[in-house]
Amino acid sequence: VQLQASGGGLVQAGGSLRLSCAASGKNFTFRVMGWYRQAPGKERELVARISAGGGINYADSVKGRFTISRDRAKNTVDLQMNSLKPEDTAVYYCRADSGWVFWGRGTQVTVSS
Repeated sequence: VQLQASGGGLVQAGGSLRLSCAASGKNFTFRVMGWYRQAPGKERELVARISAGGGINYADSVKGRFTISRDRAKNTVDLQMNSLKPEDTAVYYCRADSGWVFWGRGTQVTVSS
């Protein structure tokens, strides 16, 4: 299974970006798909995740600003990021859990002040 993430980039504070992640390869059913991020010098942290049943968790820091969605048929997960802040700057990683855990390579998000 490969996870291909796209949509990162440079944006000014207050702007928006949409990240997309598509799983390809074996046709797994993913119990959970989500997004994590890692800023320089910090540990990787959960941003948002969504279960097969539609249950969603967000990090407190992104609640009200980010929205996660998934297409189970296509095995894709998207992250709509609004009202971006400089502290959202990080490499964002897609993660999929089928019992086995798969990670994408990461996509850089940079928010300038």
